[in-house]
Amino acid sequence: MGNDGFFSWLGEAIGKVIRFIVDLLSTVLGGVWAAMDDFLHGLARAIGMDVSIFSFVVLILGLLLLFSGVRALLRKGIISGLILIFLGLVVMSWLIH
Repeated sequence: MGNDGFFSWLGEAIGKVIRFIVDLLSTVLGGVWAAMDDFLHGLARAIGMDVSIFSFVVLILGLLLLFSGVRALLRKGIISGLILIFLGLVVMSWLIH
């Protein structure tokens, strides 16, 4: 019977350690998620776009087109640079209200 008390105590101790680790990770990841959520909402509010996954995908696509256009201009590809910048601006204009 003395062993039952020891193993019960050991199980409770291990359970408390696991519970502490889970609560700690939940708090840390919850804080990271809240910070990321606030950042994305602030970004969307500043740009004037809706807060949705589709909007952020289109935003990234537009930024990539603009970046590619600027890189093409720096490599002396004037026509391709202007086309890419124009396409990037068109995509970005779809987002802004």
